[in-house]
Amino acid sequence: MEKLKTRKLYKNWYSVAPGVWGLKDIFVNIYMVHNPEKNDWVLVDTGLKSTAPKIRRMATHLFWPELRPSAIILTHGHFDHVGSLIELADEWDVPVYLHYMEKPYITGKSSYPPADPLVGGGLMSLLSWAYPTEPINLDRGKIISLPDDGKIPVLPEWRFIHTPGHAPGHISLFREKDRVLIAGDAVVTTAAESAVCALAPGKPDVYGPPKYFTYNWKTAAESVRKLAALDPLVLATGHGRSMKGPEVKERLHRLADNFDALAKPAHGRYVEEPAYVNETGVQSVPPPASPLGLILKVAGLATVAAVTWYLVKQQQKKRRFGFSLN
Repeated sequence: MEKLKTRKLYKNWYSVAPGVWGLKDIFVNIYMVHNPEKNDWVLVDTGLKSTAPKIRRMATHLFWPELRPSAIILTHGHFDHVGSLIELADEWDVPVYLHYMEKPYITGKSSYPPADPLVGGGLMSLLSWAYPTEPINLDRGKIISLPDDGKIPVLPEWRFIHTPGHAPGHISLFREKDRVLIAGDAVVTTAAESAVCALAPGKPDVYGPPKYFTYNWKTAAESVRKLAALDPLVLATGHGRSMKGPEVKERLHRLADNFDALAKPAHGRYVEEPAYVNETGVQSVPPPASPLGLILKVAGLATVAAVTWYLVKQQQKKRRFGFSLN
């Protein structure tokens, strides 16, 4: 059993660049970054609730005997990036660095703007009404706001860029010396709205932020332009496989120059009017774009029920015949 877990771990984690490793859990990525100055490491995002044990095993393989990072850095606080945050921050007793605009969403003060299932693109969008938007409530004593100068105290080779639009305090991390960019969800390398692409991403390309959670398309476009101006050569994102080489900056510039055509949805709740946020959280949101929202909820529930029924039947067949019939 332990050998099976090890093989699965190696299958799901990968090298991004020197001193940078990624781990995919279901449909989201976390990253571990080595700090050569102090010979310690930092965790970037914490994934889903299921990610914590995988993070521990990966840390054991990479950093034994220093299994505890010096800090956790959050690109943002959506449920798929902070699912294991409280568990790991409490267990390790380490500080959590984030942009101050993201504080309300991890200290129990504000929910995120509602997801937008009308943006289209696939099942991940359709089901987004059911994704958690409520805040978690991390011990404030563990939280440290990143400084205004863009420096990251626990990663001196890196700096952060405020890249809002997908989340108010969203940040991306950049290492100048080899032009490595950890972009979070400001851009992604798979069509995050599609369940097929999210769960089994193919050849990576550069896409805009996941549409169903993006609350401000103007600032999202500005954020992509900020990242394109960095001319990165390595791109690691919250969803999808990492990319390397000249095509990274080429594809990122293409997205920045054609953002409305390539990334902005044709319709949806926040397309014409963004949610209004400030440092205390969400202040107002536009009304739903269409009464179809209720219909989509029913359709989404029906889809989940159908998929669950199918998986149960397949598992029953596997137990009955001793192998999968697919």
